[in-house]
Amino acid sequence: MKNNGFCRFYKNLYVGESIRHPGRVRWKLVHGAGQFTVFCITRAQTEADQLDIQHCAFLKQPWYREHPAFVYGIAGSYEEAVDLVLKISDEAIGYGLPGQLRAYLDRNVQ
Repeated sequence: MKNNGFCRFYKNLYVGESIRHPGRVRWKLVHGAGQFTVFCITRAQTEADQLDIQHCAFLKQPWYREHPAFVYGIAGSYEEAVDLVLKISDEAIGYGLPGQLRAYLDRNVQ
């Protein structure tokens, strides 16, 4: 399967308040361009974990060319990314899926 970038994005991408140009950040993530203060909320690689928060530099590794990360959110700091995960958690609880963040988010993937 041919891939054209290092990551794919959730259709209702969560964006932290400090991200001023989310379209530009997305473009840079897809093309592997460096960004100092961008953290991504991604689908965990294991089934045991649900979400990972990682600095965007990790997504530049060659492995992600063949296995693109699925990004649910972007934030300008680690703390902001944690706040977004808490927001996702609150929404999942409101939807009736407490503790099931990926089940909540993946219901809207397609």
